[in-house]
Parts: sequence; C-alpha cells; structure tokens
Amino acid sequence: MATNDKELTGRISQSLSGYYDIVALDGKTYRTRARGNLRHTKQKPVVGDKVAFTVGDDADHLGYLLRILPRQNVLQRPPVANVDLAVVVTAVKEPDLQLNLLDRQLLSLAQQDIQPIIYLAKTDLLTGDEWAALQPIIAGYEAIGYPVIAPEQSFAPTALAALQGHFADKLVVVTGQTGAGKSTLLNHLAPTLALATNEISSALNRGKHTTRRVNLYPLAGGLVADTPGFSAVDLDTIDKYQLPQLFPEFAALADQCRFRGCLHLQEPGCAVKAAVAAGTIMASRYADYEQFQAEAAARKPRY
Repeated sequence: MATNDKELTGRISQSLSGYYDIVALDGKTYRTRARGNLRHTKQKPVVGDKVAFTVGDDADHLGYLLRILPRQNVLQRPPVANVDLAVVVTAVKEPDLQLNLLDRQLLSLAQQDIQPIIYLAKTDLLTGDEWAALQPIIAGYEAIGYPVIAPEQSFAPTALAALQGHFADKLVVVTGQTGAGKSTLLNHLAPTLALATNEISSALNRGKHTTRRVNLYPLAGGLVADTPGFSAVDLDTIDKYQLPQLFPEFAALADQCRFRGCLHLQEPGCAVKAAVAAGTIMASRYADYEQFQAEAAARKPRY
C-alpha cells in the first residue's frame, strides 16, 4: 500500500474492523488503517479523535492513521473523544424528574469540560399544575448558567430548532437517563439518521452480540454522535476538593467564604450555606452536594 508522504489532520467519523474514516479539514473523507506502531500503544483510536494521517496513492486510496493528537476528553459510553456539547435528555414524567441524577450528569460533564444543555422531555404528560411547578426548577438551573430547553409539547419544532442552534462547530452527544427519550430526540433532530443507522447496523451486526458502532453525522453545522449515551454516571474520580469547583454557583461564591478551601459543609462563615438559607442557591442542589460529599468521604482511596 503506497501512500502520499504529505501529512494531513482530521477527525475520525467512523471506525469499522480496523479501518478508520477520517474527515479532513478540506471536508473530504479518507479511509485509513492504523500504523503498526500505533496498534501497539495503549491508546486506541475512537470516533471523534483528532488524528494525523497520510492519504493512500494506490487504487484503493487507503491511507495510514499515524498518531492520535492530544484529547480534550474521552467518553466510555458511547466511546467518543473530544466532545464539546452534551444534550442531557431528562424526563419530567415516566420516569419522574430526578434532579439528583441530573446533577450527577452535570457534575460528570463539568469534570470532562463538556458543555451541557438540559432538554426536558415528556413535558406533554404534565398537568397544568405540574407544568407550573416545574417553572421555578427551570429558572433555577438557568440562573446557574445551564441552558434549558423545555417545550410544552415534547420535540416541538421550535424547541428542536433552538437546540440545533447550539451545534455549530461542535461535536455533540445525546445523553441522559434510561427511558428519557434520547433515541427519539435523535430521530426528531435528523429523521434520516434512523435510516442511516439501521443500514449501518445491519451491515455490522453479523452476530447478535455485536456492539453497535458510533458514527458522527453532520447536523446544523456540527457533528452529532448517532449512539446515545448510557445513563450510568460514575463520580468515583471526583474527590471532595473538586466537588465545590464543579458546582458553578458554589465556585462563584468561594471567595466570599471565611476560610480558604471551604467545603461548604460545617465551616462557619460559609457564603454558600448563607446563599442556600437565603434561597439564592437551590436547596435541592445543596442537598445533592451534601450527598456527593458523603459518598466521596466513604470512598476508599485509590493508590
């Protein structure tokens, strides 16, 4: 397999049986295989990786994936690197709204430097009183700085358009709790995505236990992973000192606490606890923070 020595850079859009499709800066897609030295490293290329590669000169045009460029982050489920934006699909009914799970997801994304957008699903199942009761919760998260999309009718065109307005120049994943409607949202965002996904799945799934691959599709000026993220959230790598920094509304008040490095638990003169008492920090967020701190304290240290 002869290759052009000119080195290019691009992003992996698909991985299949040792082949990697790479979208270069010129917008063209090139098929490559990993160099032998890359196959022997611990780091395995995944969709979303930014890579250096060469273009093949032979009739099959196969090139070589030379190396993986430094990652911004990497998710395990789905396996995607360099994620910019996560749409956190959160059901408000069937299953009921779980703010603790939402806060866990937001915490995990913050640790990985991934911007979240909260998309509230199944809002059409709410009664008028339940919809009214939801508004202070929406306002609370928006006040922290989290974008919230909460259509009165699930997957309303205006809501989908507002969501896609955040996608330009970003790699996007859709994540959230089980049963929240992640796949349904993906299909509403791009009706052709389901067909393309089914075609790719049928080509790949030669055995019933074959794992679905992740592919990136262009949408609204960005790239969207076609495989939604799983609902399991692992906070085991976040320690008690990191936790306050990952709650934006806590971090904003840290300089006003009496003690430097305040954990906002039992310390006197804590600005965060004062804000909770004053109602300017959501009581549910602080209760979740206390629970996460208790979990961190009970966790066995890793060596």
